[in-house]
Amino acid sequence: MNLIVIGILACEIGFWVVLGLGLVARYLLRLRALSTVLLLGVPVLDVLLLSFIAWDLLANGATADFAHGLGALYLGFTVAFGHQIIARVDASFAHRFAGGSAPVKPPKEGLASLRYEWQQWLKMLLCAAIATAVLGGIILLVGDASRTAELDGWIGRVWLITAVWFVGWPVWATARYALSPPRANASER
Repeated sequence: MNLIVIGILACEIGFWVVLGLGLVARYLLRLRALSTVLLLGVPVLDVLLLSFIAWDLLANGATADFAHGLGALYLGFTVAFGHQIIARVDASFAHRFAGGSAPVKPPKEGLASLRYEWQQWLKMLLCAAIATAVLGGIILLVGDASRTAELDGWIGRVWLITAVWFVGWPVWATARYALSPPRANASER
């Protein structure tokens, strides 16, 4: 198996382990300071993955492949969506184990749903920008187009995913909202 794929998997597993330990410390053991330290460890995993990708390409002399691009997208995703994921898991854990209120589900219809879809797409836009910056930075650092050609292709993939998301969710939600009966729209204002 590719070393970078192993690194991505290790970071994903590490994310859930650190998050789980942080929530256990917070809600079951009532150790808020330890919980905070553990949850602050989540971004450290991103730094480790970025360092691992850079090491593989710079010090190890590897030629970029699919996994290196996937690692950059993973980094963008965790930065853009990580806080939201942590907040949802935290709310669910607090509800289940600490008597917290039931987690709020994303809205399914109306203006609230439209806002939600646009907010999610803006997070995807941030994800794409971060992934592009990481990919571009690695391409510049390596300085050998023959070794980083795969990363150039990943920049296009990231923006294609972003465009598909744009049309499939916020644009579709906007059209659906605009075409809904006027009474439904007026009652949400």
